[in-house]
Amino acid sequence: MPFDLQPTLRGKRVELRPLRAEDLDELFAVAADPLIWEQHPASDRHQRAVFQTFFEEALASGGALIALDAESGRVIGSSRFFAYDARASQVEIGWTFLARSFWGGRYNAEMKCLMLEHAFRFVDRVVFLVGINNRRSQRSRRLEPVT
Repeated sequence: MPFDLQPTLRGKRVELRPLRAEDLDELFAVAADPLIWEQHPASDRHQRAVFQTFFEEALASGGALIALDAESGRVIGSSRFFAYDARASQVEIGWTFLARSFWGGRYNAEMKCLMLEHAFRFVDRVVFLVGINNRRSQRSRRLEPVT
């Protein structure tokens, strides 16, 4: 069975679904916060033109997911599966960002657990991509099972 890079995944806090072109404005409303990107290598991604390029690359990747608050249905961020390699039995997870009001681990942890559970149905290894200076993301990679 081929890897489904754009599943719809649902948890108690987060719903992930395939990113669509019509999501641009709502996702940019989240991404326009400069503090989201301050430790990121692309620290100017809060600018519309820079984000537009990121968004187009996400769509073209075929693995981008938009994150919704499961309770309100509001767009809260995105993440991506990338570089699926059937021979190596691995896939990458990265390009994740969340609105600051959803920081603190619970939403990110659930999102990553949903993505990991899905990925391990198809591959033996998942690689997380985190910027070398992105201390917040490095700390958030300590995942615990979502209950």
